[in-house]
Amino acid sequence: MVVGGCVAALLATAAGPAYAVDNLPPKQPLVQDLQSEGKACATGDDTPYVSEPPRLSAMLYDPEEDNQPSESSPVKGEFEAWWTDEAGVEQRRSYTTITLSSGSRYYWTVPDDIPANTVVSWHVRANDGEATSAWSDEGDGSVCSFVYDDVNPEKATLSSPEYPNPEDVFWVDGVGVYGHFTMDSPSDDVVSYRYGFLGGPYGTVSAEQPGAAVTIPYLPLTSGPKSLTVRAIDRSGRSSGESRYDFNVQSGRAPVARWKLDDPAGSRSASAETGTAARAGTGVTFGGPAPTGTGATATVGLDGSGHGFLTTDAPATDIRKTFAVSGWARPAETGRNMTVASQDADEQPGFTLGLRNQVPGPVWSFEIAGAKVSGGAPETGEWAHLLGLYDAETGRAQLYVNGHEVGTAAEVTPAEAAGAFQIGRARGATGYRDRWHGDIGDVRVHDRVVVPDEVTELALRKPKLLGRWSLENATDGTSPEQSGGAPLRLGAGASIYRDSDGPCRPEEDPDCPYVPPALVGNGHLGLDGETGYAAADGPVVDTTESFTLGVVVRLADSDPARPMTVLSQAGEHTDVFKVRYEPSTYTWQLVMPEKDEIGAPEKVVAQIKSSERGQERRLAVIYDDGTDTIKLFLDGSIKATASLPHGLRSTGALQLGRSKAGDGWGEYLHGDVDEVQAFSGALRDKHVPFLGTGTDPCLC
Repeated sequence: MVVGGCVAALLATAAGPAYAVDNLPPKQPLVQDLQSEGKACATGDDTPYVSEPPRLSAMLYDPEEDNQPSESSPVKGEFEAWWTDEAGVEQRRSYTTITLSSGSRYYWTVPDDIPANTVVSWHVRANDGEATSAWSDEGDGSVCSFVYDDVNPEKATLSSPEYPNPEDVFWVDGVGVYGHFTMDSPSDDVVSYRYGFLGGPYGTVSAEQPGAAVTIPYLPLTSGPKSLTVRAIDRSGRSSGESRYDFNVQSGRAPVARWKLDDPAGSRSASAETGTAARAGTGVTFGGPAPTGTGATATVGLDGSGHGFLTTDAPATDIRKTFAVSGWARPAETGRNMTVASQDADEQPGFTLGLRNQVPGPVWSFEIAGAKVSGGAPETGEWAHLLGLYDAETGRAQLYVNGHEVGTAAEVTPAEAAGAFQIGRARGATGYRDRWHGDIGDVRVHDRVVVPDEVTELALRKPKLLGRWSLENATDGTSPEQSGGAPLRLGAGASIYRDSDGPCRPEEDPDCPYVPPALVGNGHLGLDGETGYAAADGPVVDTTESFTLGVVVRLADSDPARPMTVLSQAGEHTDVFKVRYEPSTYTWQLVMPEKDEIGAPEKVVAQIKSSERGQERRLAVIYDDGTDTIKLFLDGSIKATASLPHGLRSTGALQLGRSKAGDGWGEYLHGDVDEVQAFSGALRDKHVPFLGTGTDPCLC
């Protein structure tokens, strides 16, 4: 025995420490590790309902003390389920899983013979082949239960007081007016409804308690036939058949008050298209200039004094309900607070829409009940369209500047403001304050939500075509503008190519060399890359205001050796902008200087990657002064956008095929140019694909 002990000791010393061989039983499964068809273990009132015989699962563990290094502990799961049948007899089913490593999840899909609408209980334990754990419901554990539901819920009935079925009322008001739709299934176990409106939104809404009806709001964003489809979902996850509700939405109703402010010069009141006429103080001048590209024909100027205001002496709307107020505004200064529109409350305004001077700079602002939404950057002498919206359904205030939402929507609880509507001033504790200095036009008040597409249309400044050069022909070195405007002058190395100028016709001569066809139409401008260019006699677009330029181009070289400019327009000392191809990075670039100074550093403000292999490309540059952005488009759909708070003033001529280089010119283009189009104003993205197609885009 001593010898055997010594041998054992030697073996232990040689092989490392000895390990105990006593087996510990597996750990008792924890309730939080058990699931019935993915639903947490529960019983009693929290018993989960399932739509099919469920797959039960459990995480099972064997103590780590049983393991030797790099050794896993094999464990099996033993499941057991039971219930009481209709005769009052207990029924049981059991299942033993395959052996897996400790820490695995173990599954059992219960047999199909389990009864429906009956509470089935279950538990599980672990078996390591030598010992078993305690059942999961022993001691501090808990039994798990489920109910198998084999019946789908009944369809939901649908109704809406604001949008009745067309059989009752065919067309109903309207865009921007909330409807409330109630879903109610006769089944008392329905816990939620899946819904979808035609065109969206889609979602799922829960009932406060099983069987309760649910009502959801819906805001129509467009007019026309609409539909709502709904499925009722019961607590087991079963779905009813689909219910459908059709209704028809009218266009958004007109403002409850509108002052175009285009009354004749010398007027002493502003007529109202709807609502009450507004009397004007002596500091108001009618017949002022209107923002270009809008339907407005005139505006009013307010001198910023105590006499510069217009008022209806009556409220325009109930601001405790949904409303929107909008108008065009051009400040003559931005260094102080100024009001475009407001409505009186007790010694304060119920709301104000206007300009607020703050650090680091002035902003547009919509304030209501102490909450403020602000954004945008007012500029002296520059028109902006403002719209403040209070949505009583959501309880939020929003601000739009030039058709785009700015700032962060604010939660609001408005107070009553039944006082007079004001244009150009706001009520204060000791009188009126924050008087407007500048011009105001077309003020409107709506008693509904003005939806985003409508905001865009209200703020739209329709671009105006300044010129279109199809480059089909040239006479005495000039190529005409389509409408008889200023022509483009062709420099040395530039010529008009027409399809008929080819040396031969491939259909007549098989040996005829290939010559690329005209880009658009029957001809284009060809540039030799050395001295070739075309230029207007002066600037075509005002680069301090919104503008659009489009051009079609095709490079002659598949792998150019240097940058080449397609479009440029210079300031006093350098290019205000240029569009070029940069072969080192395979990109079309929009390049602008930091300052209009000789030698000023250039900055690539936008670029689009595109490997050129003699392909036709359609390029466009769009500067939107209202949103302070400039965009570069490629082929009508690919775009790059950059921020541009202030455009530099261009005094130089529009150039095709070259750009400024010190005191001379450089980056001459070797290739073809066609269909040059110029607009005052920013084309919307949806119009860009029409540029360079040989027709003018529809700007409707």
